[in-house]
Parts: sequence; structure tokens; C-alpha cells
Amino acid sequence: MTDITNNLQAVRKRIAAAATACGRDPSDVMLLAVSKGQPMAAIVNAAAAGQRDFGENYLQDATAKILGVADSGLSWHFIGHLQSNKTREVAASFDWVHTVDSVRIARRLSDQRPPAAAPLNICLQVRIGDEATKSGVRPEDAAALAAAVAPLGGLRLRGLMCIPPPSEDQSIQRAHFASLRTLFEALRADGFKMDTLSMGMSADLEAAIAEGATIVRVGTAIFGPRRKS
Repeated sequence: MTDITNNLQAVRKRIAAAATACGRDPSDVMLLAVSKGQPMAAIVNAAAAGQRDFGENYLQDATAKILGVADSGLSWHFIGHLQSNKTREVAASFDWVHTVDSVRIARRLSDQRPPAAAPLNICLQVRIGDEATKSGVRPEDAAALAAAVAPLGGLRLRGLMCIPPPSEDQSIQRAHFASLRTLFEALRADGFKMDTLSMGMSADLEAAIAEGATIVRVGTAIFGPRRKS
């Protein structure tokens, strides 16, 4: 408990310092705790330390956690690659999906969102850096995907997400994040009502915040190395 609390405080200080350094309000940056592979106790301890948003990649593991803290008021974000046979459960259990990269997946999520639930918040995953092994829509195809997704009644298109190629060079990190921000601004100028840039992780959150990130996804810096549940 003490380690997680201290780690959360340290990450929040990093976020605040990075935001302040570029003239932004730290409260405009959401900390998403990436809890994939972590035991339930880690979720409970982080929540007790004030963390409210959690990111998961693996559906079966995530579902058990969501059910285990069902009345705690936490917000759950799906941040893994989403296959079509898993959309129904994701649509029913999560508040956000950061990894929508096709019209087919978006339509399934919209159709399968429970009628009584609020629209599912989604981000379009954009493949920055043109890595063949990464999921995501190509930047030049993002506008067409946004146009197809925006009218879907079960969804709320919030913005864009990326996982750029890893680099220790902050200038390279910033260049990748800047390319996503530029695309985001172009889509907003075209009339898409988006407010979210999900980008930046433990090793590069400062660069992401400098380029406009509104959600940073942090796992290792909070929980340490991933453990089995």
C-alpha cells in the first residue's frame, strides 16, 4: 500500500511539473493507471490512494477486477487490441475504449452497448511511426474512420490515441506526439468534437504532456513490474 501510494504521488508530481513547464493546468491531464497483470489488491490500494481511472488489456482478467470493485465508482478503460468476439463484453463492462481502429469494431461496440448505459467513450488508435506490428488506423485514414464513427449512437468519439515507437530521445518522442496532436487539431477544425489525446506512458509522459496529452497511461511507475493476479 505504501509503495503504491508513494508511486502515485511521484507520478502526479511528474505530471504537474511537466504541465506547469509548458504553461498547462495539471488538472487538464488525467492519470490512467495501467493495472493489467496486477492483482486485485493493487487496484484496491491504488483506489484507496485516490486513483479513479484504470486501464486494462486482457478482458478475462479485467472483468474479474471490475466485478470485484463494482460499487467503488472507478472508471475502466480498455487499452488493448480489441477483437470482434470480445466487443460485447467490453461494451457492457467498460467506460472507455482507447483502441478503436476499424468501422466494424466501432459498430459492434455501439450496437452492443447496453441501452441504459451512457455512450461508450472511445478514442481512435492511430499508428504513429508506421510500425507494421502495431495496431491502429493510418493517419491518412483517420478522418474517414472518424466520420463513420461519430454518428454511432452507442459511442461518444472523444479523441485519438497512439503508442509510438520507443525512444529515449525526448526530441523524437515529442515529434511522434506532435504528429498525433496535429492530426487531432485538423480533425477538430473539420468539425469533430473531440477533447482527448491519449498518449504518453511511464518513460515518455513529459514529452506527451508538452505536446498536449490529456490522458497519460502509466503502469510500471505506479505498480512496479507486472505480476500475475
